[in-house]
Amino acid sequence: MELQKFDGRTRHDKRNANHFRDTSSAEQMAIESGDDNHNVAHATKSTHDTDSAPDGGFTAWMQVVGGGIVNTFGVYQTYYESGELFQTSSTTISWIGSVQTFCLLFIGALTGPVFDAGYFRALLYAGSFLVVFGQMMLSLCTELWQVVLAQGICIGIGTGLLFVPSVAIISTYFSKKLALAMGFAASGSGSGGVIYPIVFHRLQPAIGFAWATRVIGFMMLATLLIPLAVMRVRILPPKARKLIDWSAFSDVPYMTYVLGTLVGYMGLFVPFFYISYYAIQQKFTDENLGFYMLPILNSASIFGRLLPNIFADKLGVLNTIIPCSFITSIIAFCLIRVDSQASIIATAVLYGFFSGVYVSLPPTILVFLTPDRSLVGTRLGQGFATISFGVLISTPVAGAILGTDSWTHTWIYSGVLLFVASCSFVAVRVLKGEGGVNVAH
Repeated sequence: MELQKFDGRTRHDKRNANHFRDTSSAEQMAIESGDDNHNVAHATKSTHDTDSAPDGGFTAWMQVVGGGIVNTFGVYQTYYESGELFQTSSTTISWIGSVQTFCLLFIGALTGPVFDAGYFRALLYAGSFLVVFGQMMLSLCTELWQVVLAQGICIGIGTGLLFVPSVAIISTYFSKKLALAMGFAASGSGSGGVIYPIVFHRLQPAIGFAWATRVIGFMMLATLLIPLAVMRVRILPPKARKLIDWSAFSDVPYMTYVLGTLVGYMGLFVPFFYISYYAIQQKFTDENLGFYMLPILNSASIFGRLLPNIFADKLGVLNTIIPCSFITSIIAFCLIRVDSQASIIATAVLYGFFSGVYVSLPPTILVFLTPDRSLVGTRLGQGFATISFGVLISTPVAGAILGTDSWTHTWIYSGVLLFVASCSFVAVRVLKGEGGVNVAH
């Protein structure tokens, strides 16, 4: 295999390329291990040559192990609503989580091309530091603006630096099993969404907000050591990329999907942010069980991120997300009629499971809607950057509806947006397929 040294700034001339053809086995091991002086092994196989993807093996699956992203804001939303840390409205509190999720997605517009330029390890180190640093700074916060800076902006930027590169690197290791690999990676963030809220809920009354938050910070540090240890770039594009792929804006299926997902994400996160508060405020559960609504939802989401992806590799990603998306919108409407402990638990489980496709399949679909695999990083970045604006305004709007109206209209808001997104996915299905089963496959 021909190897070419790639330092993210310059491509070496032909003389240096010839030198690396004769690289010793020891130096090659240094390249593949991520040594700072030999950062990336760049195969002569093209990034859009999907036949070269290993589709398995120890190294490939290690990239999946390192690919999970943590998001547990829902439990903090409920805690902040209690007024123990500061007093403010539901709408204002929602901005914290919205800013965090917005930063996660929008930063992808920058990290995609940066990843393509060969700075994957730098993104991984910087993102890991900011996530842990932001969590530790959150433990010192006593006012709203401090929480916005630590939890909203610092952690948000950190997760943004990790998100698109983690997705993009998996797409270079998998082709036929890509949806399954993405599902396993996404289930990692679902696991964090189960464990961290429980840790916070159990520790906060005993040791206080500050130390409960620090414990989660140490757990995040331990978790992030896994991708730092195992994630390695397999191939990189042969040349630098622009920040934006302007041709994507004339790609009707791609843009229809991006805008549809933007609308879907506006509705998606409303139950994630509010279901615990809803259960407690409406007295469907006591305060203790109410806090567990988010872990219950996230537990079901783990299976919802994984099981549909198993079928997606065989049935096609669009054929999988469409029915799950419609069911998710129906379940959001069902929250209107919840009136007991049993019904809200059942609804949380069902919503968590079927909404899981919104986490695991969108990156996969964006990859499949990008015929030229060398543009994956850029198109993922600009796609999620566009989607991020929907996330930014989503839950604050829901909080405003709740503050001036009722829970009924809050759930209608969520359900309608999810339904519109489902219809847009059908439109992409029609645009991309002519009756074939493996659409966007």
